Amino acid sequence: MIPPQEASARRREIEDKLKQEEETLSFIRDSLEKSDQLTKNMVSILRSLLPRTFSETDFCELGSGRVSSSIQVSILSSFESRLMKLENSIIPVHKQTENLQRLQENVEKTLSCLDHVISYYHVASDTEKIIREGPTGRLEEYLGSMAKIQKAVEYFQDNSPDSPELNKVKLLFERGKESLESEFRSLMTRHSKVVSPVLILDLISGEDELEVQEEVPLEHLPEGVLQDVIRISRWLVEYGRNQDFMNVYYQIRSSQLDRSIKGLKEHFRKSSSSSGVPYSPAIPNKRKDTPTKKPIKRPGTIRKAQNLLKQYSQHGLDGKKGGSNLIPLEGHEHDFRVKHLSEALNDKHGPLAGRDDTLDVETDAYIHCISAFVRLAQSEYQLLMDVIPEHHQKKTFDSLIQDALDGLMLEGENIVSAARKAIIRHDFSAVLTVFPILRHLKQTKPEFDQVLQGTAASTKNKLPGLITSMETVGAKALEDFADNIKNDPDKEYNMPKDGTVHELTSNAILFLQQLLDFQETAGAMLASQETSSSATSYSSEFSKRLLSTYICKVLGNLQLNLLSKSKVYEDPALSAIFLHNNYNYILKALEKSELIQLVAVTQKTAERSYREHIEQQIQTYQRSWLKVTDYIAEKNLPVFQPGVKLRDKERQMIKERFKGFNDGLEELCKIQKAWAIPDMEQRDKIRQAQKNIVRETYGAFLHRYGSVPFTKNPEKYIKYRVEQVGDMIDRLFDTSA
Repeated sequence: MIPPQEASARRREIEDKLKQEEETLSFIRDSLEKSDQLTKNMVSILRSLLPRTFSETDFCELGSGRVSSSIQVSILSSFESRLMKLENSIIPVHKQTENLQRLQENVEKTLSCLDHVISYYHVASDTEKIIREGPTGRLEEYLGSMAKIQKAVEYFQDNSPDSPELNKVKLLFERGKESLESEFRSLMTRHSKVVSPVLILDLISGEDELEVQEEVPLEHLPEGVLQDVIRISRWLVEYGRNQDFMNVYYQIRSSQLDRSIKGLKEHFRKSSSSSGVPYSPAIPNKRKDTPTKKPIKRPGTIRKAQNLLKQYSQHGLDGKKGGSNLIPLEGHEHDFRVKHLSEALNDKHGPLAGRDDTLDVETDAYIHCISAFVRLAQSEYQLLMDVIPEHHQKKTFDSLIQDALDGLMLEGENIVSAARKAIIRHDFSAVLTVFPILRHLKQTKPEFDQVLQGTAASTKNKLPGLITSMETVGAKALEDFADNIKNDPDKEYNMPKDGTVHELTSNAILFLQQLLDFQETAGAMLASQETSSSATSYSSEFSKRLLSTYICKVLGNLQLNLLSKSKVYEDPALSAIFLHNNYNYILKALEKSELIQLVAVTQKTAERSYREHIEQQIQTYQRSWLKVTDYIAEKNLPVFQPGVKLRDKERQMIKERFKGFNDGLEELCKIQKAWAIPDMEQRDKIRQAQKNIVRETYGAFLHRYGSVPFTKNPEKYIKYRVEQVGDMIDRLFDTSA
């Protein structure tokens, strides 16, 4: 590399040579002028060579060839010699002129190269101010200055690696690169915003809509800012040779993704605490700035059943097919529960069905957060493709989603852990929250797999691991519930005094009814615990059969336990009423839901079997009236001859028959009035059947002995007419009568 001082000296030397060349050119011009003069002189000489006697006419004839040949030869020879002399003098001058022109071009190129080289020495001073002020608001100009610095660095590295100018431009380049990295971080930090919960809900609300809706816009960065970020990232990749900006990118975007999902969860909590109903795609709220959307099916959330299970402790079914499933009992212990139970039933089966104000907010929020993660992760990947180089996209995306994904997986594991604790304390209603979550996770898994395509194996395996944990704890809950139904202890204080539906029955049926919404999920849980070859690739039909078998197992365990509990009652009639109410409750519950179809998959005769059990208990109950009707049964009556005076013994026998019937009737009516048969249809049926039997028997007895003079005080023994007996039986199982 030539130092500037030496270059200036050479430049002066070249300028001196140029002056010399200009002098040479001046000499050539003078020579040309002389040549012209020589030409004129030649003509004069030619004239002088011709004879003086040549007139102008002769001279013209010389040119026309009419002169003699000797004279012509002489003239031509003279011309030729003179032309050769002229040529010998002109050609060297021409060549010298060409050389001088070439030399001038080289000098001009040399000067241009010198100017270019010298410009590198001025790059640092020319760009220092721009670099110091930074790229904010002037990115185009800033990148242009960085390009100049980059070229200066390359020049000095190639031509003068020991030059102090190289260190100067290198330091300036590094400072400029740091400013670009800082600008990248600043743009990402200032303009990356958390996605609002309402926008997220609008984003995921269109998943199941039939009508084509406009795509919900999701702008992570303003367009102008995004273009600046893309330009800076491309420059850093091409010239910066630094990947730190990718770490900055994923850290900032990861934080926004995590905060967006947590914000959605908090939105559900606050909304539920203030109004009881969070905004959700399933409960569309019309907002001026958002198009009205059709409500979609919720992703499988379930009502907290614990309170309902407790409220259903003693109740039955409306016998009317197609009516409301469950109604409170009319026994003496149940009036105070009417209001609470009816409200609970309205929420589940009545006109308020479909409202989600009683949904478990935590479960509902978690399910929505899972959907939100998928949609937001897809959007983040689209943004990342514009900013991050292709060969770094998968790794950066993997790092970006880790915090949000780990948070969701941790919350899922906490749900599993809470379910395990609930199983230990036999709170199976709390375990039901696992079912909708598991169903949603399995429904969302294909999208999850697509979003996580290309990420690390540990990232891909997180969701399948959570699904497996939930299937395991769900299967454990199902099996423990079945065992708990079988082994529920027989405690007298826990038995309904009026023989109504036991809490265990209502709990079991309600639990099974809750499973109806999650048939595939529950079947898959059971199948996951199977070790047979058929379970390895189970179909929906296989899981359905497993679920049917499980329900039959629960019902069988329940029936065995009810039989055991019925023995707690000392009165066989009350025991029969108890079993009748429970069997009837089970049958009606099966009929009014899809449970009966599910049971029929593996047990075709279940419905008929329950009807037979119910009829058997009615017959057992009716035998309790034999001690009343036996007093007046015709087979136990003595034969009296008409018109023959009764003996004292016979009169006493008739008195005892009337008194036994009266006392038995009064006692049974008093006792059984406090019993309960909640099903109106069954209650009327049993009353009517018993009324027919008693009225017919009592009517015949009264007709036969009512007019017989067996006592002086007939009103003491004939206390009731046939109609009054029927009215008394009509007031059975009704404390309000």
